[in-house]
Amino acid sequence: MQQPYLSIRSHRSTRRFSAAVARPKALAVALSLATAPVAIADESSTDPSIETVTVYGTGYRTTGTKSDLLPSESPMSFEIYDNELLELRQVDSVNEALRYVPGITTESRATATLFDQYNIRGFDSYYNYYNGLPLQYNRSWNLVPQVDAFATQSIEVLKGPTSVLYGSAPPGGMINQTAKQPQSAQSTRVRVRGGTSSLVELGVDSTGALSNNVDYRLIALGRTRDGQQQTTEEERYLLAPSVTWNISNDTSLNLNAYYQDDPKAIPSTTLPSIGTLYEAPYGKLDADAYAGDANWNLYDRTVTMLGYKLSHDFSESVTFLQNFRYTDAEGLQRNTYGYGGLAEDGRTYYRTAYYTDETNEGIAVDNQLSIDFQSGDIRHNLLVGLDYQELDSDIDYGDDFGVSTPPIDLADPDYHLINPEQLSLTTYQYDIAQEQLGLYIQDEIHWQDLTVILGTRWDDYDGSTDTSGNVTEVDQQELSSRAAAIYTFDSGIAPYIGYSESYEPQSGQDSLTGEAFEPTTADQWEVGVKYNVAGTAFTAAVYDLRKQNVVVRAPSGEPFQQTQNGEVTSRGLELSATLNPTENLEVSATYNVQDVEVTDNPLNTALLGKTPTWVAEQQATLWASYFASNALTVSGGIRHVGEQQVDDLNTDTVPSYTLLDLVATYDFNNTYDVSLSANNVTDKRYVSSCSGTSRCWMGTERSVELTVNARF
Repeated sequence: MQQPYLSIRSHRSTRRFSAAVARPKALAVALSLATAPVAIADESSTDPSIETVTVYGTGYRTTGTKSDLLPSESPMSFEIYDNELLELRQVDSVNEALRYVPGITTESRATATLFDQYNIRGFDSYYNYYNGLPLQYNRSWNLVPQVDAFATQSIEVLKGPTSVLYGSAPPGGMINQTAKQPQSAQSTRVRVRGGTSSLVELGVDSTGALSNNVDYRLIALGRTRDGQQQTTEEERYLLAPSVTWNISNDTSLNLNAYYQDDPKAIPSTTLPSIGTLYEAPYGKLDADAYAGDANWNLYDRTVTMLGYKLSHDFSESVTFLQNFRYTDAEGLQRNTYGYGGLAEDGRTYYRTAYYTDETNEGIAVDNQLSIDFQSGDIRHNLLVGLDYQELDSDIDYGDDFGVSTPPIDLADPDYHLINPEQLSLTTYQYDIAQEQLGLYIQDEIHWQDLTVILGTRWDDYDGSTDTSGNVTEVDQQELSSRAAAIYTFDSGIAPYIGYSESYEPQSGQDSLTGEAFEPTTADQWEVGVKYNVAGTAFTAAVYDLRKQNVVVRAPSGEPFQQTQNGEVTSRGLELSATLNPTENLEVSATYNVQDVEVTDNPLNTALLGKTPTWVAEQQATLWASYFASNALTVSGGIRHVGEQQVDDLNTDTVPSYTLLDLVATYDFNNTYDVSLSANNVTDKRYVSSCSGTSRCWMGTERSVELTVNARF
């Protein structure tokens, strides 16, 4: 049976919206999600000031607990950003969707589009989930699947270690994209978009009933535009059909496919700090500076994902969900990177050409059995799960190592210097196989206004890497746990406390002891408070997150050594608030500050107390929406990203930057609406990040886009 997976109420009007046809006043609801937890809507409520928004999905369970426990009820930092908000801000990628999320430094490599990279609570991640299953890749190379925001219903952010439900994962947290689901009500939407950088886009989203018990959804998109860097281009085509068959009142089956072809994505091409951060003899480079070559650089990727969700209710208290996906992907990257740095003239940049030709084939399945039962005044929601992942990757890698790659004059660049036939490429082959089997159990305990979550998980991870006949194998087991509690007072104030753990497998062996590495682990303590009453929402969280058993290496130039005694500590404060100063104005604000440092590194003590790169020390955002009339909504946001370190030794900082975004939406009628948006309105030139003085990336330049929607 089709069940609501997200219900929201907000003090606006009494009008009811569905996800497929929601009009701009529903943006008030979406904006509250940006900084606040979601409240469960009471269908029987007679309060005329309560607006209810219900989005339907099959077999949906929230990211935070794999149950129906929503963010406002969860004893953890867990937030949902819905499709209304993503479209309001003209979001195309996860990177862009995270711009206003506290605790996340996004778009570190702002000019690259081949993957979504973000830093969450001080730790890097490229590892997104889609419909509760990982977007599989081997974590060491470049073939990373992406799901476009046009096919996304919501983006769910869970901060802190997540291994107790998901297995191997970075310690900072995870991002889960949920797919748009088939609906019974017929609706078709056509989106046409154009803008700066020669943007041209056409998207179609159609849903409805095929029969009394079968619903469909078909999403298609084509997009082309120029990349920010000189001579680069972007091109994307996607097709995402899905069908939900409500077999009976107790059983439903969702079949889904996702195909995406990116014949022109943009790889990560670095620039030196001289010319980006610092003045060069010719001044500073513009935001569209490029150190690559039009004859060589490209990224061509295709991803096919086929899946199903089978949901069955054995009774009102016992339910089962099986979530399965098969992934087949291939990607060819040709790129350059700095090799030898700048010449003495400060403008001649030495580089090398390389390529990666990759294929991935994998399966992921998650089986969840949920049992509700009562013990006196205490209600239990017991979750027992068994999941399995398998991924096989083949990689061909070639590198010129600067032998025949011509340097580029950054002051007067020629982007057609490389002759691919003349490159002297040394090639390598890698075959990588990975398997992960996980068994987990979680008890969600409810007693009056207290909710307690207790969970544990056992994982068995096996991996092997064959490098031209030299095989390295990994066989590691790990136990992860989580314990958390939240109490909601009658006033709506809900304090919580939680402890959670995570792990990541490690290959190789300790050069000091000769023993094989164990998994890298992390644990976090978090204390916070939530409040969500009468259109006003507030959250605050303080955390202490420690990553242990980090593999560390001796400084460059010294004999190769590696050991596993490193530790990185992250402590921080995150605040968010949403309120309605007037009937027609909604305001959301966030702030976070974090202290991330290396607290143990026996092979390189010079790094002790240093902050890793790609970590902003503090961030602040403000977003406001003014509902000028039933037809016109005007919104704007300011986002400030604090200083980051230039390199691991913290010899200098990447300056902070503040950007302004604006958007206006006008409804002509129930069929047509138009929106005009601008990001980085002032076209501020800034450096988004550096990872060493020879590896820097420019920030995004101004973009202006016009979108026309037609709904039938």
